[in-house]
Amino acid sequence: MNQYETVFILTPVLSDEQMKETVAKFRKILTDKGAEILNEETWGLRKMAYAIQKKSTGFYCLLEFKAEPEVINTLETGYRRDEKVIRFMTVKLDKYAAQYAEKRRIKLGKKEEE
Repeated sequence: MNQYETVFILTPVLSDEQMKETVAKFRKILTDKGAEILNEETWGLRKMAYAIQKKSTGFYCLLEFKAEPEVINTLETGYRRDEKVIRFMTVKLDKYAAQYAEKRRIKLGKKEEE
């Protein structure tokens, strides 16, 4: 199993509940294919560097997971078919990026406890 990180931007016209449902849909796609979700972060509504589809803001979401390479095709097909997704990017993490991601998760976990 390889470790991956995917970030996707959802259209800003969604309600908070619709955004959460969409994130849950992509989480379900991963878990149905046997992926292990390590971390999920919702960064909220943020301004983008440039307009995409005449929108200057979007809901940013990050999913970090371990999965087989075949799962990525299914996930990205799901992104392409969903009109709520403006942009997405999935990256395979090498061992150094995976270590950094783990340190980052621990650091964020400590901040949440405080």
